[in-house]
Amino acid sequence: MNDSNIAIEVKELSKIFKSGLKGGEVQALSEVSLKVDKGDIFGLLGPNGAGKTTLVKVLLGALHATKGSASVYGLDVRNANSRNKAGFLPENHRFPDYMTGAQMLKVYGGMSGLSSGEIKARSKDLLEIVGMSKWRDMKIKKYSKGMKQRLGLAQALINDPEIIFLDEPTDGVDPVGRREIRDILKRLKEQGKTVFLNSHLLAEVEAVCDKVAILDKGKLIKTGPVSELTRVSSTYQIETIQLPIEAAEQIKTAFPHAKLLTDNKISITFEDPRQLNSLIDILRKLNVEITAAIPVKISLEDSFMQLLRGEVKHG
Repeated sequence: MNDSNIAIEVKELSKIFKSGLKGGEVQALSEVSLKVDKGDIFGLLGPNGAGKTTLVKVLLGALHATKGSASVYGLDVRNANSRNKAGFLPENHRFPDYMTGAQMLKVYGGMSGLSSGEIKARSKDLLEIVGMSKWRDMKIKKYSKGMKQRLGLAQALINDPEIIFLDEPTDGVDPVGRREIRDILKRLKEQGKTVFLNSHLLAEVEAVCDKVAILDKGKLIKTGPVSELTRVSSTYQIETIQLPIEAAEQIKTAFPHAKLLTDNKISITFEDPRQLNSLIDILRKLNVEITAAIPVKISLEDSFMQLLRGEVKHG
């Protein structure tokens, strides 16, 4: 891959925190390596304490790695210029309650080096995009959690960044708002922006991300396209017009783990995909009419849990 296509590159990154007064250590990250392509929406997943926030802080220069390296758009993250193209929405962010939404964006726009005219134009557009135009002049202390989250997203975009780091962007947002934020992220992708998303809502990640990385106890256990992690499994749901008792008994004998869902639906996980043909042969010999044989797709949540439990190989 041409390096010019890479937005984030992490090489054998480790982070160790000192713990207590006796020289103890906590390994937050261990030999993490990954790449994020420009223009992708990339999801970072993992249970609490997996090291997700630590990795984001290293990428944004808020923490220094103990070992290894990381770069954003070709610049080492220890170089302050690596953050010039970045926008960031932290988890549990705090904005001054006495300010209005418009005033807060003016402050952050100024901190980003924008002119008054640029701030005014971008604030107007962004508040409209995140559905906050009506409340631009309301004090933040009157905002709901979801409204603050929308404002936070506008803040992350005020400097028109090339890469946006979002930590739980849909936290506290209602289902309609989550859908709207997903649409915003997809629009950013269409504009060629890169989005680095940290979220515990796996259904949200599955709906919007191109690729994901899964961390567990500081180690990278899987990275790849969402389509790979939500691959079609070897489980099938077989539907018939009606399933006679004799057919059900023969199927249970041949496939002990088969599950009779209703009087015309069976769920079976095959050790070998060719076993599907054996099942079909049984039903045909008994003149049972098959109406569907549907492969069951693994959700990202199922794949995530299987990886954490060690039920599938890391890679």
